[in-house]
Amino acid sequence: MPAARSPEKMTDTPLSLLHRVFGYDQFRGDQLAIVEHVSAGHDALVLMPTGGGKSLCYQIPALLRQGVSIVVSPLIALMQDQVDALKQNGVAAAYLNSSLDWRDALDIESAARQGDLKLLYVAPERLVTDRFLGLLDEIEAGPGLALFAIDEAHCVSQWGHDFRPEYLQLSQLHERHPNIPRIALTATADHATREEMAERLKLHGARVFLSSFDRPNIRYTVVEKDNPRRQLLRFLDGHRKEAGIVYCLSRKKVEETAEWLKHEGYAALPYHAGLPADMRADHQRTFQREPGIVMVATIAFGMGIDKPDVRFVAHLDLPKSIEAYYQETGRAGRDGEPAEAWMTYGLQDIALQRSRIDESESPPEIKRLEAQKLNALLSYCEAPRCRRTVLLDYFGETSQPCGNCDVCLDPPELFDGTVAAQKALSAAWRTGQRFGAGHLIDILLGKATEKITRFGHDQLPTFGVGRDIDEHAWRGIFRQLVAAGLLQADLTEYGALKLTDAARPVLKGEQTVQLRRPSKPASKKAARSKASAVPEGLLEKDMPLFEALRTWRLDKAREQGVPAYVILHDRTLRLIATIRPEDEENLAGISGLGTAKLEHYGEELLEIVAEYDT
Repeated sequence: MPAARSPEKMTDTPLSLLHRVFGYDQFRGDQLAIVEHVSAGHDALVLMPTGGGKSLCYQIPALLRQGVSIVVSPLIALMQDQVDALKQNGVAAAYLNSSLDWRDALDIESAARQGDLKLLYVAPERLVTDRFLGLLDEIEAGPGLALFAIDEAHCVSQWGHDFRPEYLQLSQLHERHPNIPRIALTATADHATREEMAERLKLHGARVFLSSFDRPNIRYTVVEKDNPRRQLLRFLDGHRKEAGIVYCLSRKKVEETAEWLKHEGYAALPYHAGLPADMRADHQRTFQREPGIVMVATIAFGMGIDKPDVRFVAHLDLPKSIEAYYQETGRAGRDGEPAEAWMTYGLQDIALQRSRIDESESPPEIKRLEAQKLNALLSYCEAPRCRRTVLLDYFGETSQPCGNCDVCLDPPELFDGTVAAQKALSAAWRTGQRFGAGHLIDILLGKATEKITRFGHDQLPTFGVGRDIDEHAWRGIFRQLVAAGLLQADLTEYGALKLTDAARPVLKGEQTVQLRRPSKPASKKAARSKASAVPEGLLEKDMPLFEALRTWRLDKAREQGVPAYVILHDRTLRLIATIRPEDEENLAGISGLGTAKLEHYGEELLEIVAEYDT
């Protein structure tokens, strides 16, 4: 591992540090503006999508400014990976958390007092202790405090599932050290959460940097829930031996799905809050450090996941909001390489989410807000226009059709569904609004089932009036009517569909309804074609060298006990395999190779290239 040192020089600029330490030639988006702002001693609130390069926004100012920088990070695994990555780049960094024994903790505290560290990562729970607050006073009196960085700052929001009460106490950093600049960072795009962060962290005068929340490398796909396991397998067929996350709503479903995927030949692990802490930590470590792991998880698995090469995120159940969906899908493709966000949902999912809201003990205004957010997500699922456009519209960002989501690639066919909607609504009304979609569809199709006969529903005017539409299409129509707010699924009555006030003008013929025809499932052949494809940017002839470099990287990572991406990213390996540098000068021009990594790994990389040079 490269020796940790303080790589800053008096003549360093943000760009020279970016190149020399991190191996990159240029900043992305607002990174440079943020770095210059914070380096000059000003406060900043940074809202940037996952994979947007938030860490560099405080790491480079930390190297440019005099003294020790304190980074507040909520997860042990996250701060460990960050520190490992910094050490690989030759930066003097350390963390203080419960994973250390007291002797190691004392050594790190001593190093901070003496100014031998540039960045010190700490959990919020430790930071607010009297001991650590005293340490901060000593550092300021000695080598000096360079800045405070508050990562995952949305944890201050009491309405988010990531809420951490200790984050509410972080405002005292400014109260005790008013001259030290602060930078708060999050990937949360929700406006209400932004306001809450500024208020609770007392960042009123901070400059807000709001980046585009577009993740153009992610392909978004939503499919109608039919046979979800079969549908998931078809999707995963295109991602063999790739890392990914499968989200499920319940702990039971997580465990069952993980076992089933293992049986299907995938390296799958379960993760939820009900598992023992040591098992969760072990599974997270395996996911971070071993290739091709599929993590099947509840939303308990998410915050702080910094694995760049997650190639897919799949949802077997509907998330609770667009914000949650955005954050969860944002864990894919953090390295900028192509990734997929896939979701399957149906009427039962909508009913479950609505019942969750109805049965919660939240105040009425919060319930209303959550219902609005769920409706926005349903609109996203059913909208006949570009997924990315709908997603970004929600966050107040205008965009053009992406050409890369399922809607753009296979535009849905719209039709005047007013008559079909009237038939569906009438069936629900005439049966007393006591039955679910399955029974209503049987009535519309004229199926004389035992249940229909028993209730006398074969005598209704709606019996058999929907034979011109097949069962699959009717299921899609009912789902769209629920998403449009014309029907509401009541889980307390076994998913019974009830008319809303908005249904009346449709039934009376005063309002038309546009519906989309059901999409055809993707073929297995199409899914498999991706699995056998050569990674983007590589030629077939470069694959043996690329795989040799990946094997070397994995060996190095295991040897040092760090995730593989901490050694080098896939993108860097791909560039090496393509360019085939002959000497260190050529190698130094490859993105992702800073001075420390060149010194430590350069010779070995050149030897591997030479073996495969043709």
